[in-house]
Amino acid sequence: MYPPEPWHLRGQMYLSVFLVPRGRLPQLPPVLDTAVQPITVGGRVAVGAAWVRYEPGGVLHYQELLSAVLVHERGRPRVSITDIWVDSLASREGGRRLWGIPKEMADFTIDAENEPLVDAQAAVAPGGRRIGSALVRLKGRLPGRFPLALTVAQAVGETVRRTPVRGRGGLRTTTAAWQVEPEGPIGYLAGRRPVLSLAITDFWLVFGRTPTDRARKAHSTEKGNTRG
Repeated sequence: MYPPEPWHLRGQMYLSVFLVPRGRLPQLPPVLDTAVQPITVGGRVAVGAAWVRYEPGGVLHYQELLSAVLVHERGRPRVSITDIWVDSLASREGGRRLWGIPKEMADFTIDAENEPLVDAQAAVAPGGRRIGSALVRLKGRLPGRFPLALTVAQAVGETVRRTPVRGRGGLRTTTAAWQVEPEGPIGYLAGRRPVLSLAITDFWLVFGRTPTDRARKAHSTEKGNTRG
């Protein structure tokens, strides 16, 4: 039903960063909560929320809305996705089974035909309650293309799955006006203004471990066992 790891993906991302009181955020799964600590700014937790259009040219093309907590694991930065919706069954099943990403289905409109405006809306599928919307205004384009690298940490049963994500994309500054349903699943963002918004344009990503990554990990594990 879904491609094997890793996924090669292309598209556009419209990202905003919010600062949210820790008490307003959903609780991380216990095994993850003991492994990572939220990154805080002035006593508030940094939360990234993004609309994504994965376009033809990758292994899947679909639309996505996600919210993720920025955390660290003994000083190493991680991203933990708490809420996420897609409009692709293959993406939902693959995300859950390969990496422990809690994907759900939703109905989307991410309209970028009237640049510099991008109008995005999402509702729980099928025909369910509204999740939220955003009006993004694209602004200045930074010259060149920039490397993207992060590690996604998710709970899989009683273990933590750490998944590398690497890629490259263009960057544009933006302003973003979010309208989030207060009683909806990401109601903790309702009424909040992002402290930073940007667009990652024409990106390509490799999501997951490549055969080389797995060989390196196996070698590292074997080396550690030998030393032990």
